[in-house]
Amino acid sequence: MAVDYNLVVIGGSDAGIWAAIAATGLGARVALVINPRETSSGLFNQALIQVGRRADQVSCAPHFGIDPGSTGWRGSVKFEQVMQWAQTVVSTLAEPTSPALLASLGIDLIFGTGEFQSQPQALRVNGRQLRAKAFLIATGREPRPTIPGLEASGYLSSTDFQRQAANPKWPQDLIVIGDGIAAVELSQTLVRFGSRVTMVVPAPRLLAQEDLEASCWIQAQLEAEGLQILTDRQIIDVKGGNGKKTVQTDAGTLEATEILLASNSAPAVAGMNLEAVGVQWSEKGIQVNDKLQTTNPCIYVCGEVLGGYALAHVARYEAQIALKNALFWPIFRVDYRCIPWAVFTDPELARVGLTEIQARQAYGKIQILKQFYKTLPRAQLQAETTGWCKVILQDNGRILGAHLLGSGASEVIHLFALAIKQRLKIQALADLVHISPTFSEISFQTATAANQERLHRNPTLQNLLEKFFNLRRS
Repeated sequence: MAVDYNLVVIGGSDAGIWAAIAATGLGARVALVINPRETSSGLFNQALIQVGRRADQVSCAPHFGIDPGSTGWRGSVKFEQVMQWAQTVVSTLAEPTSPALLASLGIDLIFGTGEFQSQPQALRVNGRQLRAKAFLIATGREPRPTIPGLEASGYLSSTDFQRQAANPKWPQDLIVIGDGIAAVELSQTLVRFGSRVTMVVPAPRLLAQEDLEASCWIQAQLEAEGLQILTDRQIIDVKGGNGKKTVQTDAGTLEATEILLASNSAPAVAGMNLEAVGVQWSEKGIQVNDKLQTTNPCIYVCGEVLGGYALAHVARYEAQIALKNALFWPIFRVDYRCIPWAVFTDPELARVGLTEIQARQAYGKIQILKQFYKTLPRAQLQAETTGWCKVILQDNGRILGAHLLGSGASEVIHLFALAIKQRLKIQALADLVHISPTFSEISFQTATAANQERLHRNPTLQNLLEKFFNLRRS
């Protein structure tokens, strides 16, 4: 049976829009279905994070002999202007993917909610049947409050700051529920804007999937800035009234004017009728294979709806793989081993490859290299000396993983990601000429330390070199 489209993309996320543009650029006929209520808050929250970082830099001005003024930096934060600036940035970045431009590229843009039907297999939107060779779900996730009393008392989600940009109501004290990337980033930003923030974390530590040492450093930094972090806490009940919200945990009661829910999300697939087309899914995400096919081989998935971290670049990588499989032949597989990611706290945390625990489990004997930011001229010049670089190696020098904590970590990590992807050894970074002073010199210093460590562990080579230089002198 003939179909109307080569691909129907469901979801207006960054990855969904990118997939629609890329498929159209290849000559495929594409429909893009966007829910009008769908909101992507990633860039808006990143804009707020940058404002918080600038505010903190002002507070550090006396370190350089600069007087920030008698009023202090927190009194100078004008929240209405902050929200307007953030909205302007997001609007500017959204211009290349505006509805008018997408339509001009030849994409059939449809606003509405889609529902799958099985006979014939199609997506029904606004009474219209969209039949295609393949479908790509890129809808993201949505809050799913499962804590008793939370929905009745009311709460904020990570997307609500953007929704309130026109009429900002900045909470003076909050309870943040969650321990993921968004929760950590927003909590630090809110503290820097002058709010009192308490994080309730069900896990024993923040960022439990990250390197143990790195997550402990991040937690210590947040606590030093005034953030209260309560780990290993389970929330039993939430009640609201008289302008206050009370959170009952298994270790006591907390009170604040607002609650930010940064966990307990579920795939945004409500009303899609996935069961009708044989797609299996749960609250964690939609089930896929390593080709990003669902249990229906004609339907693919990318992005947050799969579960895991909400990272735009990972979602776009998944969209690339899903797109090639959907338009051509399903032979491409995802490989997350060389994909870097970062937590945009201050200092930043960036990672690629395996953690130390994962590497020991997989390879047994490994080598750990570590260099501190305080040895970098750039770090001393900018008074940003907190941080380190940890690299995990096999005995032959092949890089298994890298973890960076410090300023510019999200930029420097790409060097290690390329090295892992190309299966390079640590010597390749030692041979690369680095600009000085830069933060990327931390990779050069770490690689150079690998050479010194290898020489230190080889007494035969040390003796040979000593004899050689003795001979040269005589």
